[in-house]
Amino acid sequence: MMDRNSIAGRFKKLQDHICGEIEKLDGQSFDEDSWTRASGGGGRTRIIQGDIIEKGGVNFSEVYGEVTPMMRKNTEINADEFFASGVSIVLHPNSPHIPIIHMNVRYFELSNGKYWFGGGIDLTPHYVDMDLARSFHKGLKSTCDKYDLGYYPKFKDWADDYFFLPHRNETRGVGGIFFDHLSADSKVGKEELLNFCIDLGELFPILYKEQVEAGLDKKIEKHHIEWQMLRRSRYVEFNLVHDRGTKFGLVSGGRTESILMSMPPMAQWKYDFHPEGNSEEAFTQSMLKKGIDFVL
Repeated sequence: MMDRNSIAGRFKKLQDHICGEIEKLDGQSFDEDSWTRASGGGGRTRIIQGDIIEKGGVNFSEVYGEVTPMMRKNTEINADEFFASGVSIVLHPNSPHIPIIHMNVRYFELSNGKYWFGGGIDLTPHYVDMDLARSFHKGLKSTCDKYDLGYYPKFKDWADDYFFLPHRNETRGVGGIFFDHLSADSKVGKEELLNFCIDLGELFPILYKEQVEAGLDKKIEKHHIEWQMLRRSRYVEFNLVHDRGTKFGLVSGGRTESILMSMPPMAQWKYDFHPEGNSEEAFTQSMLKKGIDFVL
């Protein structure tokens, strides 16, 4: 029988799998910090500071308890109690030629009987390479198509709208997929939705390995690092102002250090910065917009 405990168990195994694959890629190991939540549940925060990944986290959490007044005010949850479990990942590389990447898959269950799955993967290159962006999106589409041919176009558009900084009028990167409030229907059952989340999680290190290998040996100059610091600052702005997971974690009494592991180790803001015309930076800036078809 598939219940919330078995779902959390599969997410925990997914964390193990992803950490193992990232360790193979980087050559360094994760440090684990287990934690408990006073109101119910806990998790395992795993952090890597390696040769390729300057700062990265692969987190598992399983939290439950009363829906507090603050949670009701700041989320769409309308029930007495909740259960939530999932895996969340952010990797910030040393090299500006390797992208930042994010993934999370999650399951929510409420005492009123409602449940849903959510998650997504998105890529934030410091420098956009169209071939690599296309390969990334094609990998996501292939996995989505196994479950529903309508998933990729719907979830891709959802990611464009979600991973967007309205105060900058730019997307966070080249997007990916985002989905939320998925529950069983006539096409896809509850176990299939869980399998979809697990498949995405197992796809994650495969997709990232290609991105890493393509940028690993590229020469790094001063202006590359300066641009990387600026792109990281946009990542910070999104996560602190717009990210739902960050907001939920903070208002639900989650562990602050684990929630904010998504922040880069260093970022920079320059006043009214504009990249030089016809530069790599200007091209990247021009690609930070919604509606680009990466699977043509």
